[in-house]
Amino acid sequence: MRIAIVGPTFPYKGGGAQHTTELAHRLAAQGHDVVIESWNRQYPGFLYPGQQTIDAPECTPYPKTLRKLDWRKPGGWVAAGRRLRKADLVILAVLSPVQVPAYLGILYGIAGEARTVALCHNVLPHERKPWDEPLMRALLKRVDGVLVHSGLQEEVALSLSGTPVKVAAMAPHLPSTNASRSSQIHRRLLFFGIVRPYKGLDLLLRALPDGVGLTVAGEFWGGLDETKALVAELGLGDRVELRPGYVPAEDVQGLFANADALVLPYRSATASQNVWLGHEHGVPVIATRVGALADHVTDGVDGLLVRPDDVGALRDAIERFYAPGEPERLRSGVKAVDPEPFWDSYVKVLLGL
Repeated sequence: MRIAIVGPTFPYKGGGAQHTTELAHRLAAQGHDVVIESWNRQYPGFLYPGQQTIDAPECTPYPKTLRKLDWRKPGGWVAAGRRLRKADLVILAVLSPVQVPAYLGILYGIAGEARTVALCHNVLPHERKPWDEPLMRALLKRVDGVLVHSGLQEEVALSLSGTPVKVAAMAPHLPSTNASRSSQIHRRLLFFGIVRPYKGLDLLLRALPDGVGLTVAGEFWGGLDETKALVAELGLGDRVELRPGYVPAEDVQGLFANADALVLPYRSATASQNVWLGHEHGVPVIATRVGALADHVTDGVDGLLVRPDDVGALRDAIERFYAPGEPERLRSGVKAVDPEPFWDSYVKVLLGL
């Protein structure tokens, strides 16, 4: 089958780019003729307040990649669609409604000549703008199928259009770390990744028990001022380390090696790689029961689960984690995920659309 994936890949960073790249490799390994149509310029800078591209790839680049799409050049969107008319399947990787105008241009160029699927990492953003729903409604009405990563996302997609929707659990797209497992207890936790309101860093800061430190590593959307003010207000300046900015791949292992657990205090979530990322590095995960996070933590075995948006419950969980012998016991239960069954199922559902 001739398949085109339209979405970010290296030099773009992050989970979306890694997923696009791994999906291309997986489909090609099954014998399909796969190309990635990617971006030269994906977003205006003011719409993505962080570092968009990187110098070193986070995963193995996919060789058959075109990087011609440019948010400033609508004519190029239509031209890409015309290039893709000979494909049997065109997969549009949807990470944000900001992409929709370009995707509508590509669909106009395809003109119904190829089957199209919207692969929605999030159907609607966690923090929404008035134009998000109309844009996504316009996109989902114009494709032949929609792939989402959870039952809740299926409901959202179906509320926007009558296009067929399938659910496939997000598959792991993690680099192999071969991380060594430390037996040392550091009395330090880790919050890792882009800092946005829905991820609940403020809840974790308020829940942090005495004698426990925290490293926060990642890009801060909206700046550092609010977080710094809260750290100062809570008197945590000597226990909280802020490491703002993109974390290069070579620095990730060191962050996890110096943490007893990864904490994911999300208020809401769809699918996330972060539980698997923590387990890949040999550390337990303390997470809220939202989205797919709870699906990948076995409570009391390789981490702890807690109610979302509840400072008291989160503090209790951290205190239980640090009961004598608990960090060691939970760490012994951590196992790296086997990606193969997830990817086999994921590709089967995708191609079934």
